[in-house]
Amino acid sequence: MTLTPDFEAKINEQITLEFEANMVYRQLAIEADKQDLTGFAKWLRAQADEEIEHANKFINHLLARDGSPKIGAIAAPEVEENASPETIFTAALNHEKKVSQAIRDLYRTADAAGDIDSRPLLDWFISEQLEEEDTVGEILGQIKLVGNDGSGLLRLDTALGSRTSDGTEDE
Repeated sequence: MTLTPDFEAKINEQITLEFEANMVYRQLAIEADKQDLTGFAKWLRAQADEEIEHANKFINHLLARDGSPKIGAIAAPEVEENASPETIFTAALNHEKKVSQAIRDLYRTADAAGDIDSRPLLDWFISEQLEEEDTVGEILGQIKLVGNDGSGLLRLDTALGSRTSDGTEDE
């Protein structure tokens, strides 16, 4: 099935949003690194990698359906200087919520276009976004629990640093 122009445009917007998410996570990782929270930074870089994989899923979907993937303009992410771990993960959660809403809107556009060929991809993303928001929300909850307790933050930093990634952002 050929993509409608409106639906193809929406997928291209999603591709751009996924690359934007990569940059947001990367900038948040830089802020964590500046504060010597290397585990937080490692987790955030791995998440940045995942966002590139997400963009590639949409790119590949368009290519498989004779579409024309395009990356739109991406503004530099704004991250507060010396942001606390709570602020960093609040920003991450807010961005995940933005992406989740965009996926839901994309799903509605596909439904309106009668594009059932996109359902497997969009179903995967609906599940993925539920997981993403849950994971980031859990980390944020743990950060709030330990507050400004240095030893608690360092334990959490160590735990987050155990995340592995085969992507572009891992050292």
